[in-house]
Amino acid sequence: MAKAKTYYFCRECGYQSSGWLGRCPECGKWNTFDEEVVQSVAHATPQAKGRGQVASLPKRIQDVESNATQRWTTRCDELDRVLGGGIVPGSLLLLGGEPGIGKSTLLLQTALVMSHVRILYVSGEESEEQIKMRADRIAGTGKPEECYVVSETVMERIFEHIDAVKPQLVIVDSIQTVTTETVESGAGSISQIRECTTQLQRYAKESNVPVLLVGHITKDGTLAGPKVMEHIVDAVLQFEGDRNYGFRILRALKNRFGSTAEIGIFEMRGNGLCEVSNPSALLLSHRDEQLSGAAVAATLEGVRPMFVEVQSLVSSAVYGTPQRNANGFDMRRMNMLLAVLEKRCGFKLGAKDVFLNMAGGLRVSDPALDLAVACSILSSNVDIAVSPRYCFAAEVGLSGEVRPVSRIGSRVGEAARLGFERIFISKYDTRNLGNERQGIEVVAVGVIEEAFRALFS
Repeated sequence: MAKAKTYYFCRECGYQSSGWLGRCPECGKWNTFDEEVVQSVAHATPQAKGRGQVASLPKRIQDVESNATQRWTTRCDELDRVLGGGIVPGSLLLLGGEPGIGKSTLLLQTALVMSHVRILYVSGEESEEQIKMRADRIAGTGKPEECYVVSETVMERIFEHIDAVKPQLVIVDSIQTVTTETVESGAGSISQIRECTTQLQRYAKESNVPVLLVGHITKDGTLAGPKVMEHIVDAVLQFEGDRNYGFRILRALKNRFGSTAEIGIFEMRGNGLCEVSNPSALLLSHRDEQLSGAAVAATLEGVRPMFVEVQSLVSSAVYGTPQRNANGFDMRRMNMLLAVLEKRCGFKLGAKDVFLNMAGGLRVSDPALDLAVACSILSSNVDIAVSPRYCFAAEVGLSGEVRPVSRIGSRVGEAARLGFERIFISKYDTRNLGNERQGIEVVAVGVIEEAFRALFS
């Protein structure tokens, strides 16, 4: 039997050292080394034999045959949008999220509706009976014909089940619970996660069978395990949301086969996750009375326009030091906009508390929110309401100019479709508008003072 050795691994980048180090020489992080007992195995397992032994020769790039890859639809429009049109055969996908957010529900629901594909669902956290209980709860979403489930945590046994079932899609829930006999360390350790992910990647590439992995996240919101795991997989999907809201957002942090700008929105219900095809109608609050501090922004997620309500509260600082807080918006960008309002527009906000919130628990980073944020803050400061039939789509520069944003035609057209009466945009964007402005009044402004005068004059 091989002798067990103790190594130290960096949890950020996976760097291996024979002794503990305070600072990782690879990534430069401090206090990231964890001790693990690793046993080197000289012989390969039966499941690993024959893999990775295909001879390859260098080719000129013009001699490489390129065939159009046929993606597999998951029959879930929101998931297909995030993936770039569907699942690419032979790809390795990683889905991360907080405990209880709905990762297992999303993948099991996807497996149930993909009745045209033979699927093997491997669970290391639940028994077959528990999986069946959840499947019965969401059984209305599909009628599975060839969906196989197994509760297993040993990688060598998983490959035996794969050889027996011959699946067209493999789901592993979760990678932190899977171990391999070639590494003598506990489940969830850096060496185990790295080795198991590498074996699944080798299987996916050689068999052309896509593999979906579920990954846990740490307290700071990052994926647990070595950072090298995110480099191995083809796509990293993040499933996030607030438990106080029913909405769940699926976004791609990495995608080798598509864009990372698209998001998918779901609503958690008693019978599973339901797709939200029109998120603007749910994210906008339906107010009977006009209240100050609220403005609607026309943002863009990928190629889909989406409208969110920006809420602000400005009040006098009670304890001397003004407070700044932003939920769903970049705190540094809010401070920049406050400085622009005070320096360029003359509004004294330095001695006041400013609180900013994106309604619905959404997190948005589109620069087109700048004008809506500025108008929302000013509305709360002067206690004058902005009409809920107005919306904004423009970026604000440091000199107070209103800058153009991308795909303004899609934003204006969607605003007209949702029944908005006026939309405030940059005057430099008017040249990019065609028939989209029909049914809505377009207010073109060059500096931020012009927007204020049009709103509160």
